[in-house]
Amino acid sequence: MEPVPNDYQEEPADFVRRLGLQFSDQLLLSRALTHRSYLNEHPEALEDNERLEFLGDAVLDFLVGAWLYNHYPEMAEGNLTRLRSALVRTEQLAAFARKIGLGNAMRLGHGEIESGGRRRQALLCATFEALVGALYLDQGIEAVSRFIEPLLLSVADEIVTSGSFQDPKSLLQEWTQARGLGSPVYNTVTATGPDHAKIFEVEVVINGEVRGVGTGNSKQAAAKAAARAAMKVLGVSRFD
Repeated sequence: MEPVPNDYQEEPADFVRRLGLQFSDQLLLSRALTHRSYLNEHPEALEDNERLEFLGDAVLDFLVGAWLYNHYPEMAEGNLTRLRSALVRTEQLAAFARKIGLGNAMRLGHGEIESGGRRRQALLCATFEALVGALYLDQGIEAVSRFIEPLLLSVADEIVTSGSFQDPKSLLQEWTQARGLGSPVYNTVTATGPDHAKIFEVEVVINGEVRGVGTGNSKQAAAKAAARAAMKVLGVSRFD
């Protein structure tokens, strides 16, 4: 397969047709795919997708929680919460967006396209949430459920088997508090690189002592890496 050009723009109607989705309100669909950078360059576009992103985030939290409750009837509440967090985190929603080919349907400004916006996790995640919000408004909760469940099925069991849904920051905090060490404190040490590709370095301090350092393309990712490093130093190995 030949690579898709960076400036290729899939039309909204073609995008939903490819996915087998139905939209009665085509303006709502277009808004879901519209980033604020596109709005700056196309005054005829009336609204970006940030409000739909807010709504989609809430819809996903509910639907993923309900799906997990039914799909894993024996799983404890704490692990259900962690697994839901793993399934709706930025990295996973961006992976869902890539799986459905959302990047080239996003309506971005020229500068955002040139800087790699179609591949950026934060933009893919935000647009995926906006699409969910728009689908909810246009077709209702059942349509969103039919859309999202196959995506959840494709990754949930693998996440459970690998144990990767266990948030290292939460586990480290449980461990330190159980030993009277208080809550870990995360400090951003450095942030290097251009705005669209920053690398963060974060340290985690426990009881006044730096116990781990991590790097990542977001503060949250770097903090999780720092927590994993601290767990290794401290011998924290239980994921339950």
